[in-house]
Amino acid sequence: MSAQNSVLVHIARPYASALFDLASSEGSVPAVEAGLDSVSKLIGESQDFQRFLRSPVITTDVKAAALDELLKKVSVDKTVANTLRVVARNGRLFAVPAIIAEFKAQAAKARGEVSAEVTSASALTKDQLASLAETLKGKLGKTVTLTEFVDPSLIGGLVVKVGSQMIDSSLKTKLTAMKIAMKEVG
Repeated sequence: MSAQNSVLVHIARPYASALFDLASSEGSVPAVEAGLDSVSKLIGESQDFQRFLRSPVITTDVKAAALDELLKKVSVDKTVANTLRVVARNGRLFAVPAIIAEFKAQAAKARGEVSAEVTSASALTKDQLASLAETLKGKLGKTVTLTEFVDPSLIGGLVVKVGSQMIDSSLKTKLTAMKIAMKEVG
């Protein structure tokens, strides 16, 4: 799995670096990051879109045409849309999540921040997100930028990923642990 991730990073880094350099020169890093967040949220919440991006069966031309139609309906920054079109034409849509992660890491590093992903059973309020960011800032000593995902299968609680660390306080995980413990006893 780590070999696969290193290949993805190897593919994603040039795209993310080029996008970051372009956004920096245009002064549009926040707008590009917001657009990438929208795409990331769509990927995180749609199994169909994830399969579409990864599918080796769908040809590059079909993927590029479908992506064009999707981009017409979704409002993202022009630079993000053009980058995604280039990635699609080059047959690298499977690397979009890695490109987004790499861009966000470069942007956060430039701001002196660290990125974190938070997944919850239902959407968090702005106050809850702010409280979580403040708690993580206290633990890490750096400003934390949160990317939020919703996964109803968690039932309740949160899963927070910061770099290679993961904090899983979801009810789904706790129930699974209890189920395993009960099997060992019985």
